[in-house]
Amino acid sequence: MSVSATTAAATTADTTTTSSKNVLGKDAFMKLLIEQMKNQDPMNPMDGSQMASQLAQFSSVEQLSNINTTLTSSVAANYQMAQSINNNMAPSLIGKQVKIQGGTFGYNGEDSISLGYNLPATASKVTVNIYDSNGVLVKSIVDPEKTSGDHKLSWDYKNDDGNKVPTGNYTFSVSATDGNGADLTTSVFKYGLISAVRFTSSGTRLVIGNSEYSLSDVSEVVNP
Repeated sequence: MSVSATTAAATTADTTTTSSKNVLGKDAFMKLLIEQMKNQDPMNPMDGSQMASQLAQFSSVEQLSNINTTLTSSVAANYQMAQSINNNMAPSLIGKQVKIQGGTFGYNGEDSISLGYNLPATASKVTVNIYDSNGVLVKSIVDPEKTSGDHKLSWDYKNDDGNKVPTGNYTFSVSATDGNGADLTTSVFKYGLISAVRFTSSGTRLVIGNSEYSLSDVSEVVNP
């Protein structure tokens, strides 16, 4: 191939690659191959073995592209099926009490949520700290249940001064130490009654108190 032909092919390759964000697709590959054939030196044509190799590469690109399209369609279909199942099942959870993982919860001035935590072993000291949406500590509960396992904790929505806290979102955390003073790894959750179900663009949402949760947040459904 001549120098000018090489330059033309390289220029086409650069333009095509840039326009497709550095990914050479099957259409771009075919254009590059045709451009290379158009600009080859007729007195020194491209080696037939190179042509066969490049056609084999094109075939591989075509197959990979088709596989990717099939997998994308399959994932989309499975997602739609899961959404349909969730939408049909969710309304039956209204009025049920569920266990939700995580330490974030909402207070709307009426409904109450039971906080919960798990201890991997019996602790010598346990402290539950509750914070408002700005991260300000509003309540500390010292030495609730210390045995290993899951525990429920009711909060009257009053701060350390005995005043009722305003409605809004809150978080809580639990710290615990064993008899030797070593920290224990704790996990937190909450129990709440589902008052409504909302169908949104981001999926099915369960309304509990002042907050919304997804079905994937539910780890257990219990009797109210």
